[in-house]
Amino acid sequence: MSHTPSARRLRLGMPRRVFSQVLLMQVTLAAGVAVLATGLFLAPLSKQLDHEAMRRALAIAETTAQDPQIAQGLLSTPPTKDGPVQQEAERIRRATHAEYIVVLDRHWVRWSHPTTSQIGHKVSTSPSDALAGKEVMEIDRGTLGRSARGKVPLYDADHHVIGAVSVGIAYDSVRARLISAIPGLLAYAGGALAVGALAAWLISRRVQRQTRDLAFSDISALLAEREAMLHGIREGVVALDRGGRIRLLNDEARRLLGIGDEAVGRTPDEALGAGRTTDVLAGRVTGTDLLTVRGRRVLVANRMPTDDGGAVATLRDRTELEQLGRELDSTRGLIDALRAQDHEHANRMHTLLGLLELEMYDDAVEFVGEVVGDHRVTSEQITEKIHDPLLAALLVGKATVAAERGVALWVSERSRLPDRLVDPRGLVTVVGNLVDNALDAVAGTPHARVEVELRTDGRTVVLRVRDTGPGIPPDQRELVFTEGWSTKRPPEHGKRGLGLSLVRRLAERQGGSATVGTAGGGGAEFTVVLPEALSEPELEPPAHGGRQLTAEPPAGRAG
Repeated sequence: MSHTPSARRLRLGMPRRVFSQVLLMQVTLAAGVAVLATGLFLAPLSKQLDHEAMRRALAIAETTAQDPQIAQGLLSTPPTKDGPVQQEAERIRRATHAEYIVVLDRHWVRWSHPTTSQIGHKVSTSPSDALAGKEVMEIDRGTLGRSARGKVPLYDADHHVIGAVSVGIAYDSVRARLISAIPGLLAYAGGALAVGALAAWLISRRVQRQTRDLAFSDISALLAEREAMLHGIREGVVALDRGGRIRLLNDEARRLLGIGDEAVGRTPDEALGAGRTTDVLAGRVTGTDLLTVRGRRVLVANRMPTDDGGAVATLRDRTELEQLGRELDSTRGLIDALRAQDHEHANRMHTLLGLLELEMYDDAVEFVGEVVGDHRVTSEQITEKIHDPLLAALLVGKATVAAERGVALWVSERSRLPDRLVDPRGLVTVVGNLVDNALDAVAGTPHARVEVELRTDGRTVVLRVRDTGPGIPPDQRELVFTEGWSTKRPPEHGKRGLGLSLVRRLAERQGGSATVGTAGGGGAEFTVVLPEALSEPELEPPAHGGRQLTAEPPAGRAG
């Protein structure tokens, strides 16, 4: 049984979209400001109009009291509707458009009034202040209704108070002025409200474009999802603003770069210092999957610009992969060495078989002795100078590979290394990288030779690797230590350009250095100094003469 969807109910309340909410709030605010401003303007306007009406009434009363006919008529004639006081007061009232002008004596008796029947009667409100010589301004209710009043004393020729003059202006005229001002004021307020509404609409449209017409709940959800995503992914994320300052770091970026929240608001140069990682984050080095080294970590960085002029950089930890790649290289080197040994062994077996078939038994015995002796002499020479087993094994393997590639690998006469290394694996990495680079540089050249020198000075280890290759131009001697820089084709498992960079970083981490110069024969000479590389001082015995570890490849070996 299918259910018919119920009709959507009309929901009252705040709209969901940011654009609508901002527009509604701004229009409401503009309307509220307009109403408040109108009210604040009308309140003092009413008081100002009342004060002006009272001042006008007082001015008319003063003018009337200065008329000599008023004072003379008050002293010489009775209070009648045809008397000079009434006539003069009415003339002034009509000229000034006052509601009334009342002239009274000291007994509160009226001598003039717009209603002639009131002449000769006492006034309804006390004129005592005016009869006492004071000027009075007030708004009060009398026989003619509510009015703005002004009262002044009336003096004779001797400046004695003989009465008072009271002038009233109808309060309805004051209210009419106030009401007549309201439409104009409302027009101005409406115009201001319209301008405010238009500005609110323009601002809301800009907010709509910037927020992509999302609701506040959507923005809040996106922020929560962004925080969860940024801090949950296993890639480092660094966001930079248009000024190149770091504005966001997730947890993985803090771990990979070794920095904290103090880096936010600073440039990569200020937060990380000089180096290739800083250049990549700052955009001075461009490209995709850029290799860089930060501390002991090998990182792959990508930088993407954003629409606001900033950028977002992602960092991946490639340390383990690089280690696996180098282990693969070592394994391949070992396989090459075993293959070379197998090749040499096959050649020797063929030679031995030929001697036996020719019944040259004495020569066969002598040949076997020489082969065994050469291998024993080679191993003894290495262990005699290099007492660390890891380095000795490395050099034996490299010697075999060098012989297979037609390269003579020598150990210098001055070489002497005791078995007191603090970080033997680090030194194996340094020696292996330098020897591999030297073998690659001289392979295929005539009279190819690589010389390794390992000696100590107190607790400092000095390593030199020389070759007879083409050498390194002076303008590129610093570039060779830069991450990602290489003249060789990258291996299958990754990219080149990290070996020499790691060599320098390993040296600098121990307070040493790695430099390159020109060897005596014109090739390259790499020098690595490792202070405090030995666990304890050890005296160097006199160095024995060096000898070539492997000879030139035999002319008769099979292809």
